Amino acid sequence: MKVQEFRHPEQVLSEFRFRLSVASMFVLVFFGVLVVRLLWLQVIQHDKYSAQAEDNRITIMPIVPNRGVITDRNGVVLARNYSAYTLEITPNRVDDLEFTLDELAKIVDIQPRDRKRFRKLMDESKNFDSVPVRTRLTDEEVARFAVHRYRFPGVELKARLFRQYPQGESASHVVGYIGRISKKDAELISEMDDAENYRGTQYIGKEGIEKRYERELHGQTGFEQVETAAGGRAVRTLSRSNPTPGNNLILSIDFRLQQAVEKAFGDRRGALVAIDPATGDVLAWVSKPTYDPNLFVDGIDPDNWKLLNESLDRPLLNRPLTGTYPPGSTFKPFMSLAALELGKRKTWQAISDPGSFVFGGHRFMDDKVGGHGTVDMYKSIVVSCNTYYYQLANDLGIDAIAGFMEPMGFGRLTGIDLDGERKGTLPSTAWKKKAYKRPELQKWYGGETVSVAIGQGYNAFTPVQLAHAMTVLVNDGVVFKPHLVKAVQDVGTGEKRPVVRGPTGRVPLNPENTDFIRKAMVGVNLEGTSSKVFANAPFTSGGKTGTAQVFSLRGNEKYDAKRLAERMRDHAWFVAFAPAENPTIALAVIVENAGFGAQSAAPIAKTAISTWLSGQGQQAGQQQEAGP
Repeated sequence: MKVQEFRHPEQVLSEFRFRLSVASMFVLVFFGVLVVRLLWLQVIQHDKYSAQAEDNRITIMPIVPNRGVITDRNGVVLARNYSAYTLEITPNRVDDLEFTLDELAKIVDIQPRDRKRFRKLMDESKNFDSVPVRTRLTDEEVARFAVHRYRFPGVELKARLFRQYPQGESASHVVGYIGRISKKDAELISEMDDAENYRGTQYIGKEGIEKRYERELHGQTGFEQVETAAGGRAVRTLSRSNPTPGNNLILSIDFRLQQAVEKAFGDRRGALVAIDPATGDVLAWVSKPTYDPNLFVDGIDPDNWKLLNESLDRPLLNRPLTGTYPPGSTFKPFMSLAALELGKRKTWQAISDPGSFVFGGHRFMDDKVGGHGTVDMYKSIVVSCNTYYYQLANDLGIDAIAGFMEPMGFGRLTGIDLDGERKGTLPSTAWKKKAYKRPELQKWYGGETVSVAIGQGYNAFTPVQLAHAMTVLVNDGVVFKPHLVKAVQDVGTGEKRPVVRGPTGRVPLNPENTDFIRKAMVGVNLEGTSSKVFANAPFTSGGKTGTAQVFSLRGNEKYDAKRLAERMRDHAWFVAFAPAENPTIALAVIVENAGFGAQSAAPIAKTAISTWLSGQGQQAGQQQEAGP
């Protein structure tokens, strides 16, 4: 039989009291932690969490400003805005993207090109950004989607401002275009001092004036304080800071002149730049072929992008800005001016032209078999005598030529208000040493100087450089920086701020020398290589034809355009100014692979001059009728 043991009551009571003490201590410590935490949250961290709670209750919504309008000098609208609905998808809120697109296509017209563009934009955007699948919906499409909206989480209708280029392809290389902000754009914006101003902005200038004057056009973003419920639903607007629209841009371009020149080019490739010598205003900026900037606003579809990007005609190339070409005989008036300024020739000094010039055992041919006979400086420009300039270049030397031409604007940036301008090539001994790494290629040879004299060899300049050089010649050395934006207009006050207010430099030229060169160029149009084109013109103008070789002929092989592939034929140049007595327009035009300048480029120049001068006459008449 087991004996049951009984514990002493005092021992049991002691153990109970110990357990009670431990439990009480635990409870006290627990409540102590709660009190300390409560003090920390409610007292010490009160301001912090109060602000966070306020932030959760209030949402700051950016209000994107209207982008500034772009017009030509006479008020013709080249870029504007309009409002329309877009159908947008936020990819990370959609479970099955393909199924959603298929179902949407049953309600709203979604073409294969829309899907391709959507995927391209989705790749360029962050996955939490909404991406448009269809833009500019009709009222009927908006109504149909609104009925079925509940079926498509992550799909929204949004009212947005769209950029429109009402003139289509005309002046597209000037105006440029906007496009959706890419990841690369976003990174650049984050480094800007006004990055906050781009909150909510989805589009940015990509090319042309739209890009160069982005900050002027963009405006100031506004903000709206909205009180939201727990589910994120907007309850009421607490405050609002209205956006400030972007400034308007008034271009120096005369759209009437621009269209006339584009029409004169037809389907040919080339470029024309026309400038007002007295101000630096660019009156026409033509690059052919061109493109429709409206294609880029919503994000260009892959098919159109491939068509533009892979075309042999390179429609996206801004030829006046980035196309570099040998200037051909349009270089000769500047060579003559260099000879006069450097004291190497007098206007009356003449040579006997046998039809060629022999240097270093090589025969450099003139364009006329048998030569031009006795040739002085005036005649050398009027008939475009190569032999005269072969000899002149040999006497001047390459470094003297480069030293004179560089201040005239050759081989240097003009500073035109477009991004991406190319410097071109003004050859010299120093340039060649820098351009070539191998010592045997760095040496300058006299025969290379001879080629430079007639605008060939290493010479390579942009059309805007030639047009700019013409303005310096016309202005007796006074330099105006060429510009495409004439004024920036404040949308609030209407005040117009000029972009360029006066001359930006001066080349020390003797007016007697520049006057002689201009008279010789007038002779070109009256009795010289372009006289047939300008016969019976109602104005007097100066000009110079030029033919630039695309490739060199072998030995004494004669050039025959008919035997060459079209893209291997010479380029046609023409530079001009008018009226001769008081020029208001100076220009340079090149037609690619078109042969002689007088046949292809000069007629386009004549059209440009006629259009500009007739327009000036109309404006003068209107001012007279208006009275004082």
